[in-house]
Amino acid sequence: MAVRKKIPMRKCLATGEMKPKKEMIRIVRSKDGEVSVDITGKKPGRGAYVSLDREAIVAAKKKNIFASQLNAEVDDSVYEELIALLDKESKPQ
Repeated sequence: MAVRKKIPMRKCLATGEMKPKKEMIRIVRSKDGEVSVDITGKKPGRGAYVSLDREAIVAAKKKNIFASQLNAEVDDSVYEELIALLDKESKPQ
């Protein structure tokens, strides 16, 4: 019998749905309060996840979800970076 590897799940702050970690992108607040996009998912600090989905990112920005969740000011450039990442991901190679 094959041993099935457990898939790490994370909750999208914008939609509230649980998805595999690989389908999400992490936003992290460092010790000095700087908020950035964590592509690797390994940066130290307080993290929050959002689906790699345009509607989820727009909803997160509209509701200012990351600012309240991470207890920090979130610059618009973070959302712009998320959209840019999304556009890069969705283009066929």
